[in-house]
Amino acid sequence: MMDLFPHPSGTHSVRPVCSILSPEDESQEVREQYVLRGNEHLLSLINDILDMSRIESGKVKISENPLHLSDLLHDIRTIVQPNIVSKQLEFLIDTVDVRDEDIIADKLRLTQVLLNIMSNGIKFNKTGGTISLRIRQTKDAPTGYGNYQFIIRDTGIGMKPEFQKHIFESFTREESSTVSGIQGTGLGMAITKNIVDMMGGSITVKSEEGRGSEFTVNLTFKLCGERKTYEKVEQLQGLRVLVADDDTDTCLSVSSMLTEIGMRSEWTVSGKEAVIRAKHAREMGDEFYAYIIDWLLPDMNGIEAVRRIRRVIGDDRPIIILTAYDWSDIEAEAKEAGVTAFCEKPLFMSQLRDLLICPVPKKETAEAKPISPNGKRILLVEDNALNREIAQTILEDAGFAVETADDGKAAVEKVEQSAPGQYDLILMDIQMRL
Repeated sequence: MMDLFPHPSGTHSVRPVCSILSPEDESQEVREQYVLRGNEHLLSLINDILDMSRIESGKVKISENPLHLSDLLHDIRTIVQPNIVSKQLEFLIDTVDVRDEDIIADKLRLTQVLLNIMSNGIKFNKTGGTISLRIRQTKDAPTGYGNYQFIIRDTGIGMKPEFQKHIFESFTREESSTVSGIQGTGLGMAITKNIVDMMGGSITVKSEEGRGSEFTVNLTFKLCGERKTYEKVEQLQGLRVLVADDDTDTCLSVSSMLTEIGMRSEWTVSGKEAVIRAKHAREMGDEFYAYIIDWLLPDMNGIEAVRRIRRVIGDDRPIIILTAYDWSDIEAEAKEAGVTAFCEKPLFMSQLRDLLICPVPKKETAEAKPISPNGKRILLVEDNALNREIAQTILEDAGFAVETADDGKAAVEKVEQSAPGQYDLILMDIQMRL
């Protein structure tokens, strides 16, 4: 199967969509892989052409719906994770100075823009390389709006300066021995540029051949509701927190949020220094109330840093592990080392406040008695409809009587209107919208 790829000059070059199956000595498995790759590439090509056709005909409209930035990043992480793992890449995701987490945007199209850029960063990266996504909120937006930068960096093959001028043109791919061996339609960046233009934003690229690329997407969104102001939390006033992360921008961003809620923040990019500071604070009689430690520090594994800090401070201070990775494989080891809680990067202000306001869980001195479901009534509070339905089914199958509320406000109203002792237990999502 062949495909015609028009060049900007109007001439055409012929390039095979998939490799031709050779000789009889190829195994059936290899043949099937060739066919599968060809089918995937053909499907991608058709989808891209249809997308471009809809854009050019004016049939693509930008919708406006409430969007929580944390949900956006969670979905993107879930989508790219398999390719990240298979390519053995390091994936970094964080935010800088993001005060307004709820915006009005087209989630589908914004996700498409970011995934188009990131897919190239993954595809043209080397095994063991790095790709990162950072959201930065700038301060020059008009009232009721927020300006956001989405910055995607990779350590891939990069681009020549002359190609960077044409990267957003249709059917454009840089000709090199590396690129020629990787499937692509040459439409992804053109579609991305068109969507960004339709959203009233801009996209730029900086790249160095052999060193990688950096794309910056600038967009302005309406804020969902009034601009949030975070009042200082009385019980946290003046308490010290130590942040340890290998990224300076992350340290500065988290420290800024801590200061805003009235805490005293210090930070370091070293696990060993975090342990030394914990010792010094204890000796000076001005201990840290909490520690926020990155899982992967350059000089010491985050879990080992927690273990050493626990030897110094004991068990009564919260230590939070901050990570961009799935922590399920190390959860048991981390808890044994003394980790109080995990928090997924990027860290938002609402999450940080919840983590620090919650009391430190006490170690149980006696075996907990199981709760008998007979006659027990539970109020289940969960703003995700699917999660709420699943949890309700599990609880009811176990013999509990379950009432539900779909947000925090509804839960408070139910409790206020309930009779004394009506609910034996309230199960509530840790991150509620209201």
